[in-house]
Amino acid sequence: MTFGLAKLRDGGAALVVDDMLVPLAAHGETRDVLALLDDWDATLPRLEAIAAKGEGAVPLDERALAAPYVPRQIFCTGANYRKHVIGLIMGDPSMRTAADEGETDEDRLARVEKMMDERAHASLPYCFIKLPSCVVGPNDTVVLPLNVMKPDWELELGVVIGKRARHVRPDKAMDYVAGFIVVNDVTAREHIFRRDNSAIGADWLSGKCFPTFLPFGPMIVPRQFVPDPYELTIRLSVNGKVYQDESTRDMMISIERQVAYLSERLALLPGDVICTGSPYGNGSAFGVFLQPGDVMEGTITGLGTQRNPCVAEG
Repeated sequence: MTFGLAKLRDGGAALVVDDMLVPLAAHGETRDVLALLDDWDATLPRLEAIAAKGEGAVPLDERALAAPYVPRQIFCTGANYRKHVIGLIMGDPSMRTAADEGETDEDRLARVEKMMDERAHASLPYCFIKLPSCVVGPNDTVVLPLNVMKPDWELELGVVIGKRARHVRPDKAMDYVAGFIVVNDVTAREHIFRRDNSAIGADWLSGKCFPTFLPFGPMIVPRQFVPDPYELTIRLSVNGKVYQDESTRDMMISIERQVAYLSERLALLPGDVICTGSPYGNGSAFGVFLQPGDVMEGTITGLGTQRNPCVAEG
């Protein structure tokens, strides 16, 4: 019996079992999904028993699902899909630093391909922080800010931490993972690399942290029900046209290495989320960016679907 842990718009936690919904309040469980994650090792067997019985199940209406919870900490691993990074740098000049100017396209492609090959064998991921205030639900509106000309999508596999992790070895990292979730790391492309001082590095605050820039959900699927997180299809369409349609096989630095890296630098807490990187197919690769009235639909194998309309700020 497989299931996902979700939250209803009315605030109650629930299990998604096939095409049915099992509210947890009727089984004496808390309405707070984050509280369930805080004691995940004890919670999971209870949820498995509830899912097996199926008592109180009602037909699933995915539009009734909200963001499962708001994480305490959100981490993103940048430049972690080979084809994605090549497509960004080759397709969108705003994703280049001042040091990149003056190269021919051929020289730039050769340099970026070599850099990605080296990165795949490197020991350290490149991580940054995204604010919890970015979180919205899988069916909520994404607001396109007035001062962003290139809002872009990045559908990604999210990793949900299930217990406090500090100084974790890669071979033990999955023991600290509660499950997986769909995340969309919406990005203001032109704000990431500032022309006034690009030598300082990427401006992740300006590029990543606008309100509503992290559609989150619809559910957490326990890792025991995801046989191979490196064999999942990530697919996103805008207004019905598919842009992202790639596999997590293209991930360069593994989930285990990401968990280990972060746990060496801080304490990962239950419910923390790691956005593990975006595969190829972002708008920057095509010169297409989000506009008011657009509808993004994103899905990852076995983890559910997001449907987020876009509106202009104000």
